Amino acid sequence: MKLKTLATAFILTLSSSLALADAELVSRPDVQDYIKKTAAEQGFSPEEIAGWLNQAELKPNIITILDKPSTSRPWHEFEANFVNKTRIMNGAKFWRENAILIGDITRKYQVAPEVLLAILGAETNYGRYTGSFRIVDALSTIAFNYPRRAEYFQGELTQLFLLAREEKKDPLSFKGSYAGAMGWPQFMPSSFRKWAQDWDKDGFHDIWNNPGDAMASVANYLNQHGWQDGGDTYTAVNFNGDPAELLADKFNIHFTVDELIAKGVMPINELNTKQPAVLYTLETEPGFTQHFLGFNNFYVITRYNKSTLYATAVLKLADEIKKAYVNGDDLVASSKAKPTPSAKPAKKGWK
Repeated sequence: MKLKTLATAFILTLSSSLALADAELVSRPDVQDYIKKTAAEQGFSPEEIAGWLNQAELKPNIITILDKPSTSRPWHEFEANFVNKTRIMNGAKFWRENAILIGDITRKYQVAPEVLLAILGAETNYGRYTGSFRIVDALSTIAFNYPRRAEYFQGELTQLFLLAREEKKDPLSFKGSYAGAMGWPQFMPSSFRKWAQDWDKDGFHDIWNNPGDAMASVANYLNQHGWQDGGDTYTAVNFNGDPAELLADKFNIHFTVDELIAKGVMPINELNTKQPAVLYTLETEPGFTQHFLGFNNFYVITRYNKSTLYATAVLKLADEIKKAYVNGDDLVASSKAKPTPSAKPAKKGWK
């Protein structure tokens, strides 16, 4: 469930036309071992699995992308790109258009609607960009051609076959990102099987085309990972001393605020000091690093995407979406939008 850069998406779109079918994939000893093991453990026939893998197309440029050194932008750059007017207005507009559905879902799962919307906006812009790669191609490419992650992606490939059987769908029919993430929430197959919801009870957990299923799935994920409705998220703090030890474990909540204060945290605002928190830093301006405390709900979002940048950005975007929705900013923006050249004017303004 991670954000992809436009450059990466562009490269992969170009490279998809150059993909090569690997007719000899299933004859490889390691693939044969996988087929036999998976068939025996999961109740498939070896012929079924071999048939699916025979139709998988390996995508060489996926490996190229995975081998590129990862670069992390500082917060002041990341925020400007992530928390922008387009995302905010799209979120407020989507909320207004689906207010009853969103209200029903968030009441059931006891999660904040603005956070739910921020995640879906961040992941796929409300289903606009869910990925065009066949999941079987993406997972097979990494599972059998990228040794560093082979075990994990072979597991996800098995999860794909299992979810296809459970959903009564062809495993070759699912599409998503180059890393195998699917639908509006960008769930990996294992996450799909654990957290996806069939909100409309039609027998299919359709996180690709059904907004209710997609939103309920994300809401269920947050709820099951411990989201506390109305709970604190994050706040800026000062720090006295060397925070290196605390920062090394920023994705686990081991200490209460009281305990962190004893270790050097200096709150700026009034806090519930009995609640657990994690310490992390962001470069808020070039050359300036600010310390923050992330509370339980912040921690839950890092379970969705293990990044303090992502979690902070989602929460900030959520706040801005809520403000825009409450203030009707999306309505103002819509009323000022220029019509396309092919549009015809209505008698009482644009619709």
